[in-house]
Amino acid sequence: MPAHEGHHRSYDAVIVGGGHNGLVAAAYLARAGRSVLVLERLGNTGGAAVSTRPFAGVDARLSRYSYLVSLLPKKIVRDLGLDFRVRTRNVSSYTPVERDGRPTGLLVGGGERRTREAFARLTGGEREYQAWQRFYDMTGRVAQRVFPTLTEPLPTRDELRLRVDDEEAWRVLFEEPIGAAVEDRFADDLVRGVVLTDALIGTFADAHDPSLKQNRCFLYHVIGGGTGAWDVPVGGMGALTDALATAARDAGAVLATGHEAVRIDTDGSAAEITYRTADGEGTVAARHVLVNASPQQLAVLTGDQPPTPAEGAQLKVNMLLRRLPRLRDSEVDPREAFSGTFHIAEGYEQLATAHAEAAAGRLPTAPPSEIYCHSLTDPTILGPDLVEQGYQTLTLFGLHTPARLFDRDNDAVREELLKSTLAQLDAHLAEPLADCLATDADGRPCIEAKTPLDLERDLRLPGGNIFHRDLSWPYAQEGTGRWGVETRHTNVLLCGAGAVRGGGVSGVPGHNAAKAVLEELGG
Repeated sequence: MPAHEGHHRSYDAVIVGGGHNGLVAAAYLARAGRSVLVLERLGNTGGAAVSTRPFAGVDARLSRYSYLVSLLPKKIVRDLGLDFRVRTRNVSSYTPVERDGRPTGLLVGGGERRTREAFARLTGGEREYQAWQRFYDMTGRVAQRVFPTLTEPLPTRDELRLRVDDEEAWRVLFEEPIGAAVEDRFADDLVRGVVLTDALIGTFADAHDPSLKQNRCFLYHVIGGGTGAWDVPVGGMGALTDALATAARDAGAVLATGHEAVRIDTDGSAAEITYRTADGEGTVAARHVLVNASPQQLAVLTGDQPPTPAEGAQLKVNMLLRRLPRLRDSEVDPREAFSGTFHIAEGYEQLATAHAEAAAGRLPTAPPSEIYCHSLTDPTILGPDLVEQGYQTLTLFGLHTPARLFDRDNDAVREELLKSTLAQLDAHLAEPLADCLATDADGRPCIEAKTPLDLERDLRLPGGNIFHRDLSWPYAQEGTGRWGVETRHTNVLLCGAGAVRGGGVSGVPGHNAAKAVLEELGG
């Protein structure tokens, strides 16, 4: 409990929400000598970036909501002295498919020769592999130039365009729907689908959506770390937020869990935050307030007009297996196939059909999804006995399932969608996945599913949107401010995923909000 409990006390900064971005901001500000209080509604810090043991009596710590790390700058890890590491995945992806009545697939990774051979095996020639290389060489150059700007003051659109210094890349990524580039460059439906998936993670959009929100999603997925690589956090995602909490506390920040902020009153130079605990309400004064919550929640706290409601569009499933299932495609080792991103029902036309069905208010007939097996890369998330017995985790991320589809009956639709999603996976397995599931201490299968409405209830993600709202372009636009974290209240900043350059596990909005405060204070 914080020392101010029961009476007023003033802090240089009060941070509303103890998710990873709030903890990044707290650590930076405390290390700069500022007094900092973090108010967290839940009984633990970490927000969506946590590791939990979801299955009773089973020693498996899963990254329950957010899975992989790409957008976290090494600069933040270094600046804060975090005891945190990631491991690269040897395989980028495997996508099974049936062609001419036989099971096959596309394995990307394991070296250039193997990837080239996999493309040839699937497509019968060199064309698609060469197109793949050219396309990702282009996005790689963009990543090297754009990623460093995320922790700098927002560039203008023209400044970022000059920095990219590639008119073709700028047109493909920033001006035309990504579907045009995919169709121009690739001929094979499966290859097209694998490319497109990075534009659809948590984003309900068609490849040709004129809003280009799919382009923004794609951009953030290919620029991470300056390479676009998605890595596995050692110890699970909770290892990151635990390290951040330790860094913030060690620097002097006070972390108050079980404290829910309910109102922010500000005159632009000083603020008072009202919070609620199990024992009643209290208030605390601050010079600056940093809100690590959604733009909708920010509006509730300040009494402002809320923005357009957000909507999430994903199914999240956590599983523990006694062993990995065998594949129908016998030429691929399951340990390789599942060590990267395992794409299911994500051919280009399948993705278009799934989007059209969901947009019409129906669950996709063939729900697209992708699976990650973190324990192949980082077995430390499993207890030693489970490792010895060959247990593995599986985490599934389903696409094109907007929150609106669950309004009629969340529980019933969840079960229906889970059943059809796993059926799509089973179609590529030589044995049912159910035969491989572990059981918990009560004899129940180790599997849990979360819909957008579940995420909204559990984490207050607006509409279950994992980015809090549609992702933004990483350049200044009208009203974005110098760092992309500013609000209409001078001393209230948005440091959550809904800030400009937010979304994903990055810490970028937390870093940028702290920088904005320190600039104003001259520190």
